[in-house]
Amino acid sequence: MARTTTIELHKEDMKFAAGHFTIFSATHRENMHGHNFAVFVSLTGEVLDNGMLADYDIFKRMALEQCRAWNETFMLPAHSRHLQVERDARGDVIARFNGEELRFLARDVTILPVENVSLEELARLFGENLVGDGSLMRDSRISRVVVKCSSEPGQNCSWEWNSHG
Repeated sequence: MARTTTIELHKEDMKFAAGHFTIFSATHRENMHGHNFAVFVSLTGEVLDNGMLADYDIFKRMALEQCRAWNETFMLPAHSRHLQVERDARGDVIARFNGEELRFLARDVTILPVENVSLEELARLFGENLVGDGSLMRDSRISRVVVKCSSEPGQNCSWEWNSHG
């Protein structure tokens, strides 16, 4: 009979500090602010004959790389209906919202393929980046992945992937 287990990864350095604002409508958005986001990853799958699920170090490294990529940046949504993001001649970023023009140095901005920079979208995008096309998870006999992003203690959002579709 197959045994399953869940490995939970929540390391001290699985975090990123980032700025953002949430867009609520064509005329209302939060002021710019930042969070110290924490990331939690759980991997569920079949235990091998050697008593292990998988070499989860690769997944830990992938999560840490994603945290480093997002750390100390200001995040803007690429697909917002209410915010237009463009680059000027120097490559710096201009974000236009409701008659406002916000300017950022290119090196300070991460433009994400999301509608809104929300906890929901960050958890989803982090999870999708970790899982990819699912082949590494399936090859490692991992059947379920849960990613949680937290913007502060007691406030988090979860995203889930299952190998069954």
